[in-house]
Amino acid sequence: MDIRDDELEQDEGPSKSEIKREMLALQKLGERLTGLSATQLGRMPLSDAMLAALAESKRIKSMNALRRHYRRLGKLLQQEDLDAIRQVVDELDNKHQASVAKFHNLERWRDRLIEGESEAFGAFLAEYQNADRQHLRQLIQAAKREQEKGGPPQAFRKLFKYLREVSGL
Repeated sequence: MDIRDDELEQDEGPSKSEIKREMLALQKLGERLTGLSATQLGRMPLSDAMLAALAESKRIKSMNALRRHYRRLGKLLQQEDLDAIRQVVDELDNKHQASVAKFHNLERWRDRLIEGESEAFGAFLAEYQNADRQHLRQLIQAAKREQEKGGPPQAFRKLFKYLREVSGL
């Protein structure tokens, strides 16, 4: 290997595979952006051309046309501030994940309260001090009776709705 071979290796840019991976990542980001609301998109520094392309994607029905459109969005995203866009998308995803986690936590509280764990009742009241003790007991008792009878889960839902209100979710 002589000096010219070393120079050729150093002058090469990214490989074809790397370029393809980057384009696929941009296409996936473009596809993710099509699912966001106008308010969420307003938080991002997007050009007019990008906003127009995102608006256009809502009217496309054919899967093949959508696939082509996502490629177009990927190419348009090359001209955008990707760091700022990804930061907003990550914030939105984290906010959604936190909301889902809170929702599941409330479901666990509801199940523990209905199962009759006395320490669960005290722990819930300690964590959510704005809860009305008497109203909560009534909802729990109604949900227990409902489960015993095997009726429709109206009280079960009311209990969960109250837990959501108390938690601020």
